[in-house]
Amino acid sequence: FSDEEGYIVSMANLVDILRQRGFIDQTTHEHELRDYFEVPRAAGYIGFDPTAPSLHIGHLVPIMALAHMQRAGHRPIALVGGGTGLVGDPSGKTEMRKMLTLEDVERNAAGIKQQLSRFLNFERGGALQLNNAEWLTTLEYIPFLRDIGRHFSVNRMIKAESYKLRLDSEEGLSFIEFNYMVLQAYDFLEL
Repeated sequence: FSDEEGYIVSMANLVDILRQRGFIDQTTHEHELRDYFEVPRAAGYIGFDPTAPSLHIGHLVPIMALAHMQRAGHRPIALVGGGTGLVGDPSGKTEMRKMLTLEDVERNAAGIKQQLSRFLNFERGGALQLNNAEWLTTLEYIPFLRDIGRHFSVNRMIKAESYKLRLDSEEGLSFIEFNYMVLQAYDFLEL
């Protein structure tokens, strides 16, 4: 059936739809996840790194997950990492990424939205594209460390696979990149 905005709404739970289509291999808190998607217009997000003005084939699976979410009557959020893109994701890299300017990130975000609009409807309150630069670039450092940073264990962080590779590399892990995980967690808190 259709909701008040004309989106086709499936009676199946989004978790079932994604599992049937091979999008889910493992989950935690599955009962809570199912309950969450029983609520109409539940929101969910996937982050896209704006290091280039164009997406690549590796983005197709997360994009389709957002598209299925919208088709099931929920609100997908395409989160462009404008703030985290200024820091650089250390995951899977043996050296620090090239630092982008705010202008680079904004240009790349516009290109990403154009591509995503082929799969998602951003009109009439449908899908959202948000940029984490909106909240990350306005954080004050000392309050951020006191209010947010105190909840993170450095021991746990350095055990993460994304950091291990860099810590063992010749270049090592920069302080700015070390903060990437905390900034991603802040995105979750904000959203």
